Amino acid sequence: MLTLKIQQMTIDGAPYTCPECMSEAFTLDGGSFIDAMPVYGNCWQSHSWEDPLITVGDLKRIREASTGRRRPEDADLFEITIGGAVLAGELYPEVTPEDVKAVARVYWRRLIKPAVRRQKRRAVRAVTRPVKQGVRRGVAAAKASALEVAWTAQAGGYEPDPDYAPDPVNPCPACRGKGRHSIDSHLHDTTSVRCSVCHGTGEID
Repeated sequence: MLTLKIQQMTIDGAPYTCPECMSEAFTLDGGSFIDAMPVYGNCWQSHSWEDPLITVGDLKRIREASTGRRRPEDADLFEITIGGAVLAGELYPEVTPEDVKAVARVYWRRLIKPAVRRQKRRAVRAVTRPVKQGVRRGVAAAKASALEVAWTAQAGGYEPDPDYAPDPVNPCPACRGKGRHSIDSHLHDTTSVRCSVCHGTGEID
């Protein structure tokens, strides 16, 4: 059985369509091995008709006369003469390797490539975000220190006390955290002695 998918066709320039729904797209089916047998038309809306002009042999001639397709933009065209009438039209495009490549290119350009680009941007953000946050925290700390220095200077500044010592955490009860005991002696010039309890540290464990 020979079947041709017709995209559109004319006979002597007049559109050849389904006689019931006027559809331009249909198939021409030759169900016999005899070239002189007529063919049947079948449209996409399930309408069927017998064509008295076109035979199985004519279908073979249309197939031989078709230009075929090599590139996605090509159309598979045909033109034959039957009893003085010119049949011309376009066959339904068959898929070619170039069509597959074109679809793959469109698929890559419109779907895969943007998805890869989004994944790459997310990965870059995931790496740079902690760095940026650390930089921002460092800048904030520097700004806070600068503000503290500026405020201190504006308030008159301060002079560090060279004799300042922090209070002991656990002051010695014997010397009350002083580390020494005052004495009143007329024999020596020494006025204080080191505390023997905390050994002069002012703290007791």
